[in-house]
Amino acid sequence: MAMSAGRDDGEPMMDMNTTPLIDVMLVLLIMFIITIPVQTHAVKVDLPQPSTTPASPVEPDKNKVYIDAQGQVFWNSMPINDVQLRQYLDASLQRSPEPELHFQPDPAARYDVVDRILAIIKRANVTKLGFVGNEQYRNDF
Repeated sequence: MAMSAGRDDGEPMMDMNTTPLIDVMLVLLIMFIITIPVQTHAVKVDLPQPSTTPASPVEPDKNKVYIDAQGQVFWNSMPINDVQLRQYLDASLQRSPEPELHFQPDPAARYDVVDRILAIIKRANVTKLGFVGNEQYRNDF
């Protein structure tokens, strides 16, 4: 079954065959689309990599031990117990240079709690110890 564009007189068709032209144009269009560089509008950001070691609560410059009126001990504003205090003190002694340790008991804290914490600090062999907040006691004497 031949396609004769609707004429049955047997004469050859005089119209140009556009199928190969369209095929070539499509191939050229696809090649042009492929060769165009991809336009990216991305902003490159260097994200921090997750570390496998947990963050240490021991600061490199100075650390603060605070005892509140109820007798709770804080290390850099984090509540801790005596075992954790000793671990943090040992970790701070591992650093070079040794960070300062600021000791600040609340005026209403019980003396036995303050004495217990000072004994832990002394047994840890801390050499850079400073008492901060002493100005709160100036009117007591």
